[in-house]
Amino acid sequence: MSEKNVREDPIKMHKDASALMENGKYVEARDMFIRTGELYYKGQNYFGSSEMYYKAGESSFALKEYEKAIELFTKSSDIAFSKGFDRYGVSALEQARDCQKALGNTKEVEEINKKIAEINKKNEEPEGEPAFSLFS
Repeated sequence: MSEKNVREDPIKMHKDASALMENGKYVEARDMFIRTGELYYKGQNYFGSSEMYYKAGESSFALKEYEKAIELFTKSSDIAFSKGFDRYGVSALEQARDCQKALGNTKEVEEINKKIAEINKKNEEPEGEPAFSLFS
């Protein structure tokens, strides 16, 4: 059986990438997280995909590759927000903001802070109203 006929298993790849990261092999981990994120997305596991890009961003951050980390955290947040995983999206934006801070990009940090505040405000419950009631 040729290499192309072997189906990639994103769950196994996810575990392998995590092990690589734990062992400080950040470049290999990042690349595997990205590939796993692509596979999860194709398989419509959008939360898993967002998580993999987030982990890839963490790997890039550990390598001090802040520009690449920003790209990966932004991709993670875009997927998360598009599927309603706002809390996860905000976490990814916070990581992207930390990368911008590390690069000394004050304007970008302010822009991300504004975006986070807007999202958090949008997700707040109106005063005194429960999010869900059986009696409404």
